[in-house]
Amino acid sequence: MTVPLRLLIHGASGRMGQALLRLAGEESRFEVVAAVSRSGKDSDGLSAAILSADALEDCPEFDIAIDFSLAPGFDGILRLCRSRLCGLVSGTTGLTEAQRDALSHAANDIPVVWASNYSLGVVVLDDLIRRAGAAVPGWRAEITEVHHVHKKDAPSGTALTLAKAHAEASGTAPTIASIREGDVVGDHRIRLQGQGEWLELRHHAEDRDIFARGALEAAVKLREKPAGLYSLPELFFQA
Repeated sequence: MTVPLRLLIHGASGRMGQALLRLAGEESRFEVVAAVSRSGKDSDGLSAAILSADALEDCPEFDIAIDFSLAPGFDGILRLCRSRLCGLVSGTTGLTEAQRDALSHAANDIPVVWASNYSLGVVVLDDLIRRAGAAVPGWRAEITEVHHVHKKDAPSGTALTLAKAHAEASGTAPTIASIREGDVVGDHRIRLQGQGEWLELRHHAEDRDIFARGALEAAVKLREKPAGLYSLPELFFQA
């Protein structure tokens, strides 16, 4: 029998944290040993240790930490993972350049992955836009991203990641249009405009659980990796 992957969920009180706790609890592959929230309070009757951010160092032994918190809390979880030689899966946005540098340095000692979007469909979309950009580098590219009215950042992290992918493949940066309306989980459309023709690639998210599922699968993949900074395509599509 496979030994369950021991998880530390950092940012447990947020939407992603709650989804991770619920989905991990439904699978025998995972054991949530601790959940860290700002308050340290357990609102859902979780049997694992409930810790406040100030008590992070007191958490039980774990294999992988999954971090969907806020930028101010990122330093603590990265430092803990590095000190315990445990892997880190992070989707925390708004990181400073100094924090990104620290993540890169930590990858000398532990396996880490950071992504703006853990949907497996978006991982495929990233690969497709790179191929398209390289195939038709002279075509104009436009990205339109739509999210719910409560999303604060614009453009979205996913749109910026896709724009970077296209720019690296084609040599030109696409324009980005951001729309905030209703309760849209996430919609990203990339249109490549040529002379007399156009090509459109699109990903539409209907359920926020897709991001939590992707993060859990990333944790499984990261468990077997040596120290290094990994992208999602490297984890899922490369041997």
